[in-house]
Amino acid sequence: MRIIISPAKKMKVDTDAFTYEQYPQFLDQTKELLTYLQTLSYEELKKIWKASDKISTENYERIQGMDLESNLTPAILSYEGIQYQHMGPDVFEQQQFDYLQEHLRILSGFYGILRPFDGVTPYRLEMQAKLHDDTYKSVYHFWSDQLAKQLLSETNTIINLASKEYSQTITKYNESAQIITCVFGELKDGKVKEKGTLVKMARGEMVRFLAENQITDVEKMKGFNRLNFSFSTEHSSVDTFVFIKQD
Repeated sequence: MRIIISPAKKMKVDTDAFTYEQYPQFLDQTKELLTYLQTLSYEELKKIWKASDKISTENYERIQGMDLESNLTPAILSYEGIQYQHMGPDVFEQQQFDYLQEHLRILSGFYGILRPFDGVTPYRLEMQAKLHDDTYKSVYHFWSDQLAKQLLSETNTIINLASKEYSQTITKYNESAQIITCVFGELKDGKVKEKGTLVKMARGEMVRFLAENQITDVEKMKGFNRLNFSFSTEHSSVDTFVFIKQD
């Protein structure tokens, strides 16, 4: 079983709490992407990032002196988004880290696929970004089916806790694996409605729930009950687990 999640835009450097265990699996491809990005002007990069002047300037400076092999932070501790705050890896015990290292995979526009203790450096490159390059039109084009091939070589059961932007790098190429997508929503007029922030919170809580309970049987995921969510048999299917937030 593998659990896939999205990265977060906001990142930090933390080389004190834990040391990274290995380099990312697709480091050579990341180096290729970095080399390309370093040839671009500030204005070209800003268009790719679609970010403010402050964020673009910070990341432009990062790109110029980026070192992919030193001063690295374990991926699971490097992201600071809402999902990661609710996952709470800073207070995990070793058994939970071991579970995540085996089962959790972070999809990344820059690094491809990350295991929790792969060493990373702060970057900005979203999966849906356009590259405007003669060879690679987009980040999707750059990665093509590489990420799906890697993940599907590891397992035939995937728990999808990633946004569509990222999960489609796997689902588009899947032919045989069972992919279970988790939906977290509220009932409005008989329909399930998802809210962005709440979904991110629930995805993080689900990762934590899986790690704390060492879950490898997908049926046991249905016991998830955090943030007042509960599994809805009525709205779920074999490939979609729907959790409804109770008032």
